[in-house]
Amino acid sequence: MKKVLVTGGAGYIGSHVVKSLGKKGYELLTIDNLSTGHKEAVLYGDLVVADLSNKEKIKELIKDYKPDAVIHFAASIEVAESVQKPLKYYRNNTANTLNLLEVLNDLGIENFIFSSTAAVYGNPEQIPIKETADINPINPYGQSKAFVEKILKDLSQANKNFRYISLRYFNVAGADPEGQIGQSYKNPTHLITRALKTAKGEFEKLYIFGTDYPTPDGTCIRDYIHVNDLADAHVIALESLLSGRDSDVFNCGYGHGYSVKEVVETAKKVTGVDFPVEEAPRRPGDPAVLVADSSKLRKELNWKPKFDDLEFIIKTAWNWELNKRF
Repeated sequence: MKKVLVTGGAGYIGSHVVKSLGKKGYELLTIDNLSTGHKEAVLYGDLVVADLSNKEKIKELIKDYKPDAVIHFAASIEVAESVQKPLKYYRNNTANTLNLLEVLNDLGIENFIFSSTAAVYGNPEQIPIKETADINPINPYGQSKAFVEKILKDLSQANKNFRYISLRYFNVAGADPEGQIGQSYKNPTHLITRALKTAKGEFEKLYIFGTDYPTPDGTCIRDYIHVNDLADAHVIALESLLSGRDSDVFNCGYGHGYSVKEVVETAKKVTGVDFPVEEAPRRPGDPAVLVADSSKLRKELNWKPKFDDLEFIIKTAWNWELNKRF
């Protein structure tokens, strides 16, 4: 079976992809610095604790392992923090990815899947958003990922053997339906996770940031995709690259969104807890609406999502919150 290197595979999304690939029989090596990931989340293959800033160590590991493909998750992901600490994001998300790409280029490793984001679009002119929409990020997090997409495009044009797929995630949520893994950040910023932790009593109240957006109820609308459906998108993207597909970009979302208030009401329904909610001013860097046009992923890679149901997404996340293993 093919060998796959996964950076950031001990994190939330990476660990679900590692599990999906492991169940299919891929040989796996995860590199993670465990700054936000957990070694217990890596259910298949080996884990090496290392940081992509250490280029020589990364080169040594990859040279020994000789992967057929690399899936790159390792990144900082908090929009609000990126506005406050832009250099951290350009260092970790852009410069460290450049380190990795230089190593892969030197070693002749040619198949690369990049964990990108809908944040590269900024405030889109049309909803749902197509992959052809302008790249115009409004926060350093989105910009740090957009820089990498540009680097990948230029590298693939310069080196005809190098091929990549960039997956632009919308709002990833939920947890492994089997309950083995889920989101486990020290300081979660994701709405669903914060709502559930508030229901558990870990937070005093849930804040809704901004109620004056140009949306039906005044709160932001997001396209929430279950993490297992996103993991499936990675598996089929990987298999298409290994079969010789050319470089490409795909949106990963369901094509419809829910407002913050709708998510809060569903979380209250699932948990049975009427937890306290307080309206607060907008956060910097939040677009009003982000909804994917995912028709390209469905048509070209035959992606068939299984969990397009907000209540199910929240139920799996709630089950994880109540029965966490790490």
